[in-house]
Amino acid sequence: MRFIAILKKILRMKNRSSAANTFKLRKDHDTIRVKDLKTSVNFYKDILGLEQIDNGGLGDHIKWFQLGNKVQLHLVESDALIEKHKGFHSAFNTENLTEFMELLKTNNIPFENGKGEKDTFTNRPDGIRQIYFKDPDGYWIEVNDNKV
Repeated sequence: MRFIAILKKILRMKNRSSAANTFKLRKDHDTIRVKDLKTSVNFYKDILGLEQIDNGGLGDHIKWFQLGNKVQLHLVESDALIEKHKGFHSAFNTENLTEFMELLKTNNIPFENGKGEKDTFTNRPDGIRQIYFKDPDGYWIEVNDNKV
């Protein structure tokens, strides 16, 4: 009797899980508020190399960017900014982390590893290297060499 109750519970959990998977959710975009839209646009376009795209007619205070995997980043000019922490960050990956670190150095953009040590990377146990730095508004960004 107990076995049947456990089996029914497992089947209910499986059905809920498969129902959620039928939606095939994918990341669409992130939105951040920025103080100086022009400065932020230049940073995301010139430093991170993101492609600026049409913002759907939402006005001049909003700019959209698209990454290679079609995920978008929306910048909204606003005086209402949020508190920033390294634990809450955007993460990007690249096949050329060493060259990317050189680009940051060339542009005088400080970066650090997860422990806060300057000009170096974290070497995670899974072999992925990662760095952290801030955008012009103080948002933390991670760039790693994960090949997902």
